[in-house]
Amino acid sequence: MTDFPQNLDHTFTAPIGVDVKGEIWSCVEMPGSAEFFGTKKSVRVDATVDDIPMPDVGLMVTGRGGHMLSLSAATRKRLGKSLGDVVVVHLQRRLR
Repeated sequence: MTDFPQNLDHTFTAPIGVDVKGEIWSCVEMPGSAEFFGTKKSVRVDATVDDIPMPDVGLMVTGRGGHMLSLSAATRKRLGKSLGDVVVVHLQRRLR
């Protein structure tokens, strides 16, 4: 059994916009996430998106075996980004 919190240092880039059953959601999908986390269930993390702190956020399951991070309209405005724009996500700590 893994103890939490667990320090991470994992960075990935991805465009904003994940196709979920024909709808584009304002999320970024993490490549290889199920293998990285060892689970296909939701995961809580501390992260940054383009260096903006996002403490205790959930990576939701995609339904295709991966995980995605939702970016609210307020977060996208703060980032100055919209659907299709690429962001850099840095995972710092897995919480549970």
